[in-house]
Amino acid sequence: MTEFDFVGAALDEVRASCPLVHCITNYVTVNDCANALLAIGGSPIMSDEPADAAQITRICGGLDLNIGTLNSRSIEGMHAAGKVAGELGHKILLDPVGAGASDLRTDTASALLDELPVTLLRGNMSEIKAVAGAAAATRGVDANPDDAVTDANLTESAAFARSLAAKAGCVVAVTGAIDLVADADHAYAVRNGLPVMGKVTGTGCMLSAIAPAFLVAHDDALEAAVAAVAAMGLAGQIAGGRMGELDGNGSFRTYLLDALYNMTGEKLAAGALVQKVA
Repeated sequence: MTEFDFVGAALDEVRASCPLVHCITNYVTVNDCANALLAIGGSPIMSDEPADAAQITRICGGLDLNIGTLNSRSIEGMHAAGKVAGELGHKILLDPVGAGASDLRTDTASALLDELPVTLLRGNMSEIKAVAGAAAATRGVDANPDDAVTDANLTESAAFARSLAAKAGCVVAVTGAIDLVADADHAYAVRNGLPVMGKVTGTGCMLSAIAPAFLVAHDDALEAAVAAVAAMGLAGQIAGGRMGELDGNGSFRTYLLDALYNMTGEKLAAGALVQKVA
């Protein structure tokens, strides 16, 4: 037994309980998000129509709010579903895709974070800084290299994540080459994953879809978030290990879903590269 065995336990709890997650997500990646949730042991439902979303979210345990492809209807649906989810005590994830790239994205993400009891805020460092009101160099929906979490700035980045978590009252996950997951008191670095994951549209969206299942299944939100981040990263490593000479990002996408599908709590506990950050 190690202090990080909770990552495997969290996955086992997901598979035992099959949490139903309502995803109001990026229509570029919605199919992959649904398949990733099914692969990890959860169950997806997608609805962004305001008249439907609030009722649908009542039957779910988790809610994924992803602003990747915003429109007036989806924004209204996010607020409607989020209000109900908050009233019912459901777990809410906010993925502020592209925050900082436009006023609409930044303002929408900030309003959702301010108005809803978000459980987990997940994005790259540029997006997280934009939502936090800090200086950021957002480049479309991708993190600018200037905002990357590195070994050189790991302690400083962890302090920022903890500070934001305390201010926002939620867990914060900053994902990139080195992932950071923090609440107000603790921070973890997760070093799983491969660069090729950035060559497949939607790996971040898939993480945001599966993470609410972990939040629903596992009582500790910080541990659940660490487990979800590690599971996605490890799946990427396993998928990369299957790549042949003629394989490209299309094959990698399929192998990634296969890796999620075949992952067990034991495999995750053995392969998760997690460390505490002072």
